[in-house]
Amino acid sequence: MVRLADDVAVQGARGGDPGSCHSSAPEVNPSGDLLTIGELARRAGVATSAVRYYEELGLLPAPARVSGQRRYPESAARLVAAILLYSDAGFTLAEQKALLASSKRESGEWSRLARRKLAELDEQIAKAQAAREAISHGLRCPHEDITQCPNFNAGVTARLAGQPLARSHQQLHDSRVPGA
Repeated sequence: MVRLADDVAVQGARGGDPGSCHSSAPEVNPSGDLLTIGELARRAGVATSAVRYYEELGLLPAPARVSGQRRYPESAARLVAAILLYSDAGFTLAEQKALLASSKRESGEWSRLARRKLAELDEQIAKAQAAREAISHGLRCPHEDITQCPNFNAGVTARLAGQPLARSHQQLHDSRVPGA
């Protein structure tokens, strides 16, 4: 779980000069000033439109306004980094909103959401592994035209019967034609 304290800012994870305005890496502003949307976007390594979008979705709280311009506390960079981390882990923005809301309330909801995401990732991994196996077998097929391979056609038949790739690929193994 990511804790977002107001007194902690994100330091550049990719190195470089923390005072540089040219880096897209997160950095620290030691002065503790409020950040403009551009400064926040640069520190978090996102576009300003992404910051506005996160705000619109309720992932970022509405910032203070100074002369009509958004001004964010330095902790907002850490919150944007948490959003990016959740995205890297495969959470949708809607799921992230629920995660961020649940972290403030009950950890049971966070655990439920995280377990559901793990199950989704396991399913995606299984599908990707089945696809990889099927492609590897296709590369080893001795037929010049894969559509002429009896094993490939057994997989096609299984797929037409509504079986997913992993199952049709398994059926291919179960009914493998010798020498094909």
